[in-house]
Amino acid sequence: MPRKPRYYLPDVPCHVIQRGNDRQPCFRAPADFQAYLEMLGDVTERYGCSVHAYVLMTNHVHLLMTPVDREGISRTMQALGRRYVRYFNQQHGRTGTLWEGRHKASLVDSESYLLTCYRYIELNPVRACMVNSPADYRWSSFRANAIGGDDPLVTPHACYLALGATVKERVAAYRALFEDAVSEEKLQAVREAATLCVPLGAQSFCKKVERRLGRRISYRRRGRPARRRDADGHEQETFELSLDP
Repeated sequence: MPRKPRYYLPDVPCHVIQRGNDRQPCFRAPADFQAYLEMLGDVTERYGCSVHAYVLMTNHVHLLMTPVDREGISRTMQALGRRYVRYFNQQHGRTGTLWEGRHKASLVDSESYLLTCYRYIELNPVRACMVNSPADYRWSSFRANAIGGDDPLVTPHACYLALGATVKERVAAYRALFEDAVSEEKLQAVREAATLCVPLGAQSFCKKVERRLGRRISYRRRGRPARRRDADGHEQETFELSLDP
């Protein structure tokens, strides 16, 4: 099956997922998490990407980033992947690949889904039953976004800044978003968009993306849908991606 194309646009947020090969751990010690974050900060600065939210799980990573140009995210992930693999292999006496193929990416509609994507990412450790509260998980952007903790990696998106006029107002408004559970419908939308590498948002957003890309994006059923694992390891039906000329 051909690889799913990934789409990037300048100044459009993108949900990026990088998974460990064969779902094996890509972080074994606190030093690994810290090294990855430091490398991420270096490469995003070099290639002009702003990180709004992130979580480093044991065997995969979620990032919400906005690039200044169309190549920024690809270059960031390529450089980060190579650099971290060298570190990880040297640190743990191993050889070979660490990542499961290419990263996945879906453009995110800032008006209707961006803050949902923030929550989706930062709630990963809770859904995985690793912690009871996202504040209890060290390797995510939650403390920066919801408490105002110092995190040089995080750049607030305009939608986040619109939550309040001051830091105190913004973090309070952001924490309030977590008082209500993300609906299963929205969770499924985020998962499916990430799995299929298609835009996440309203139809008007998807049409706008198509116009900027100069091509149509769609996915359709091809026979019986396959039962596969989604971006978080949950079993679900998936569909083949088709690009209309």
